[in-house]
Amino acid sequence: MSEAEPIELPKDYFPSEDEPFMNDRQKEYFRRKLMAWKDDILRESRSTITNLQEDMGALPDLADRASTETDRSLELRARDRQRKLISKIDKALRRLEEDEYGYCDETGEPISLARLDARPVATLSLEAQERHERKERVHRDS
Repeated sequence: MSEAEPIELPKDYFPSEDEPFMNDRQKEYFRRKLMAWKDDILRESRSTITNLQEDMGALPDLADRASTETDRSLELRARDRQRKLISKIDKALRRLEEDEYGYCDETGEPISLARLDARPVATLSLEAQERHERKERVHRDS
């Protein structure tokens, strides 16, 4: 996929099993999806920072102050999860550039388009993910 020629996607384009896996149109579809997701997260983060800065006023009531601190703590935890998600999105974008996107890290097989559409940062096929979760559960329960 060269930078000089942008890929045109029809408005209603959706990747299909009937076309070659990870062709230029599919790559562009997922690149746009990942970029839009990242932009949304960054926009929300900026809004959170603004809200936290505005809420810095001293609250005389202890209950109000405790409630505000709890809200802040939850918001910051959510932002931390989103920061980690941005890292995963950036890795997915790099995999797209390196033609590694859409293939299972464990088996090398293509990840289903439906799974990628639902979870664009997926690095494991559904079967490999289920094996991984079963193994995790066994180790956690022992």
